[in-house]
Amino acid sequence: MFKTKKDTVYVILAGIFITNAVVAELIGGKLIHIGPYVMSIGILPWPVVFVTTDLINEYFGEKGVKRLSLITACLIAYCFLILFMAIKIPAAQGISTVTDGQFFAVFGQSLWIIIGSITAFIVSQLIDVTIFHFLKNKTGQKMIWLRSTGSTIISQFFDSFIVLGIAFWMTGKMSTEMYISSGFTGYFVKLVIAILLTPLIYLGHYLIEKYIHEK
Repeated sequence: MFKTKKDTVYVILAGIFITNAVVAELIGGKLIHIGPYVMSIGILPWPVVFVTTDLINEYFGEKGVKRLSLITACLIAYCFLILFMAIKIPAAQGISTVTDGQFFAVFGQSLWIIIGSITAFIVSQLIDVTIFHFLKNKTGQKMIWLRSTGSTIISQFFDSFIVLGIAFWMTGKMSTEMYISSGFTGYFVKLVIAILLTPLIYLGHYLIEKYIHEK
């Protein structure tokens, strides 16, 4: 059992954070159209990561986020390692409902996508936690929306361009024009989502406070 209710909150938030971050990386190789623009489908789980990052920042500080981000990056690398091993093991011909080609098409992301994903994740998380606590030191316990949205707006700008830059632009899979347009498309989608999710940040604060201080 956990020693305090705050320990329970951290484990729950960490589980939600890790699950969505890993899923986002696993599906990130699929590109979709948003009107005439292209972005990664891996953006879908990130709104949940935004919320949990801000809540962990608020209640467990800079060290809590950095520690969890490092653990998550290692777990993402571990997932890719397991997938690499699974790809190398041949499917049972005539028995397996998934062929080697189908399995590779879904999970066979290139090394550059893996490197880009992990690099973007670590860099954006470090930027997020730094800006979050800078704004919190300036505003105290007030203006939760400012530190939550402000840190996300800046950190996700770097995340959007780093992963595409390493995985697709540097490898020649994207032209410079497509790289810039895709980066901004993904970034603006994250920006809109971050703003729309602001009420959930306040809801999360309310539920955690109620749980922690419940007699």
